[in-house]
Amino acid sequence: MEKSLLDRLQTGDSSAFEVFVEQYKDRVYNTVLSILQNQEDAEDLSQEVFIDIWKKIPQFRGEAALSTWVYQICINRCRDHLKWKKRKKRFAWISSLYGEQQELKHDQADFVHPGVQLENREQAKIVLSAIKALPESQRLAFSMHKLEDLSYQEIAEIMGKSLSSIESVMHRAKKNLQKSLHDYYHKQSL
Repeated sequence: MEKSLLDRLQTGDSSAFEVFVEQYKDRVYNTVLSILQNQEDAEDLSQEVFIDIWKKIPQFRGEAALSTWVYQICINRCRDHLKWKKRKKRFAWISSLYGEQQELKHDQADFVHPGVQLENREQAKIVLSAIKALPESQRLAFSMHKLEDLSYQEIAEIMGKSLSSIESVMHRAKKNLQKSLHDYYHKQSL
């Protein structure tokens, strides 16, 4: 199925692209949402990911699975977006020093994934905040493994790293999360 769909996509078949979007829209959105932790940005960026895919699909050589390639595009788009937001915040802060009245918008401090049930929202906020504080490679690998259920091997292919490197990144991510969440869970058990 994937090979025939890919052949049709590479010839510019728009109906094949509709099928492709239908198959991948949830994966793309969930991946982007888990990285950005902002629903509005995730919706916008998901559309941009599909625009990138449409433009780049003729050059896809099939050296990796199509799904791996899609995840790579998602991650690259998210990285670019996060860098852009960081530059925008820095510029707004610098501008405020010179008296320009620009409203600085901060990331949502209390983002909760829409799939989290009401009774678990407070805990989810704390866990998602801890994930967001991880270094980028740890955050990406952890999110893909725990939130997108990808294997370490799939993550290694997506991130262009060795399997042992991803295992190490995941180990560090888990240790960092244990450290940052220890106090919260310790207080909860009292």
